[in-house]
Amino acid sequence: MAKDASAQQAQLDRIATGNGFIAALDQSGGSTPKALALYGVTEDAYNGEDEMFAEIHKMRTRIITSASFGKDRILGAILFEKTMDGEIQGTPTAEFLWNSCGVVPFLKVDKGLADEANGVQMMKPMPELDALLARANDKGIFGTKMRSVVKEANAEGIKAVVAQQFEVGQQIVAAGLVPIIEPEVDINSATKEEAEDILKAEIQAQLDALPADSKVALKLTIPSKAGLYDDLADHANVVRVVALSGGYTTDDACARLSQNAKMIASFSRALTEGLNVAMSDAEYDAALGANIGKIYEASL
Repeated sequence: MAKDASAQQAQLDRIATGNGFIAALDQSGGSTPKALALYGVTEDAYNGEDEMFAEIHKMRTRIITSASFGKDRILGAILFEKTMDGEIQGTPTAEFLWNSCGVVPFLKVDKGLADEANGVQMMKPMPELDALLARANDKGIFGTKMRSVVKEANAEGIKAVVAQQFEVGQQIVAAGLVPIIEPEVDINSATKEEAEDILKAEIQAQLDALPADSKVALKLTIPSKAGLYDDLADHANVVRVVALSGGYTTDDACARLSQNAKMIASFSRALTEGLNVAMSDAEYDAALGANIGKIYEASL
């Protein structure tokens, strides 16, 4: 399902102005066993990577096909590469999301984190990114997401993280996709507030240097100072500022997010909190619906 211009514009308008949040369904190889274990699928239930990813696809399919999951509260969903390549009810995942759910599909494109240096973890190199972006376009993907991590208020490290994010972001824009720039600040950092001030200044400088037609979204840790990123949300090049839950519980993440009027959620673990493979469909839809309801209200 290659994209057409009208669908692209409809998706852009939805992400930029819609009420709701972006569901993060993009756990990758390293975080999948933990996500499955929380869901009640232990490591003795599958053999090897292929079976593991089959189990996580079942989990994501159940979320996406739940009666609680739809465009009334969910604007977009971030997919892992194998999820993009899979199908839901016989339809390619991105196509199912948009045509059946009205939910805008994004793709996680980073290949994980490099070792910590200067208080940050940069993204690992992505030599096959252009090929992945071409496949994403063919699959009907609207945008991408890529994550770095800031561990401490190291100005040199934070500058490097943001520069790398925007450099790769421009490669993604050139491919016709909208990048979600994600330099996460560790919620356990002893210098979180100071790191966020440095991060904001670096992002602002990079945004100011973008061509007028380059559109990006930002995915940031909920800041210690409420409203810190309001200026970034108002920037002409920014489609939306979304928040990651970062390890906060659903209730804590929602309480913090509700203090930031110009951020909406893009939660992963908080979205699936309390879900279990053994639940009946009614129990499952109720539990997922309760999480979605909390996250939606905090995003308004």
